[in-house]
Amino acid sequence: MSVFVAVVAVLLAAVTWSLHRRLFVSPQWPYAAQLAAAVVLAVGWVAVVLAFLIQGGTIDPDGTRWLGWLGMTWLAVVWYLIVGTLVLGLVILPMRLAGRRDLRRPVLRAGAPAVVVVALATTGYGLGEAAEPAITPVTITNDLVPDALDGLRIALISDLHVGPVRDARFTERVVDLVNAEQPDLVVIAGDVADGKVSQVGADMEALRRLDAALGVYGVDGNHEVISGEPEKWAHQWHDLGIEVLHNENVTVEAGGGSLTIAGMPDPSGGRTDGPDADAALAGVDPDVSTLLLAHQPKMAELVKGRGVNLQLSGHTHGGQLWPFNVLVRLQQPTLDGLEPVGDVPVLTSRGAGAWGPPVRVLAPPEIPLITLRTR
Repeated sequence: MSVFVAVVAVLLAAVTWSLHRRLFVSPQWPYAAQLAAAVVLAVGWVAVVLAFLIQGGTIDPDGTRWLGWLGMTWLAVVWYLIVGTLVLGLVILPMRLAGRRDLRRPVLRAGAPAVVVVALATTGYGLGEAAEPAITPVTITNDLVPDALDGLRIALISDLHVGPVRDARFTERVVDLVNAEQPDLVVIAGDVADGKVSQVGADMEALRRLDAALGVYGVDGNHEVISGEPEKWAHQWHDLGIEVLHNENVTVEAGGGSLTIAGMPDPSGGRTDGPDADAALAGVDPDVSTLLLAHQPKMAELVKGRGVNLQLSGHTHGGQLWPFNVLVRLQQPTLDGLEPVGDVPVLTSRGAGAWGPPVRVLAPPEIPLITLRTR
């Protein structure tokens, strides 16, 4: 983690210097304005570095969440300053190629403040969007859904990322939203917390109140692995009444119908106990509808042709900060919603929380509430 933070600090310093040059030096603002901007950017850089140390558990988030919030929010501002600077650069490029220096400075003088204002406004909007996770109704029909399970409702929780920025109150709000819908089954698709169990485990306590007749099941995500404590988190979840499916499956019965729930752990970190499709689906009855929990949508590639009727995933956050969704699609086969990956229907949640910046732009947080229907 210390190496990662060091790399982030160096890269962010280079980006910060570049932004200062392009938005404040190149337009030839008065020296006082350039100096003030440099101070703000430098303070923001320090806040981001400290926020990453909180994120990784080097600094205990208890009592420092305000600093984590400040640093991670500033990171979103930096992202939109970068996007705005790139757009401004594209506007100026034809003038540069044409050698029209007389036009460049007026455009920079008008464009640089606009970039700053838009970056701040977009981040402000994103703070509001990220603050209110909502239930997203989804209806899925499948030939193998027995009549007895027609109308079965499944709540999908993923990507809370409680810890460095969000605390126990956020977990409580998500649990209250889910319980209000009275689902038959609750599944958790990983990335519930950021940090170490000893530091943020207590912020998960509200998960104990999840109420579903068929139980609560979960799989870990890459952030449980990144914490260096995936086994400890599995024990923590178990203590909270969550059955962690680690390359295994269970069959639940309701009203005379059966549903098999399988789960695979996240493959991050080169772990030796990573996803094993053979073990996860061992003994599965092909005549029973099979639901697979896997944090990343691309894990559907591991179970093609194995009769999985529906995979539930998270991880992508729907891109979280537009236009980052374009980059996410390069790494994952689906961004959000229901899409096939080979012969596996994958429902990907945008997640209820947010990683890093507590900001979402054009990717509102959600808790999918899935209703299974027969054809």
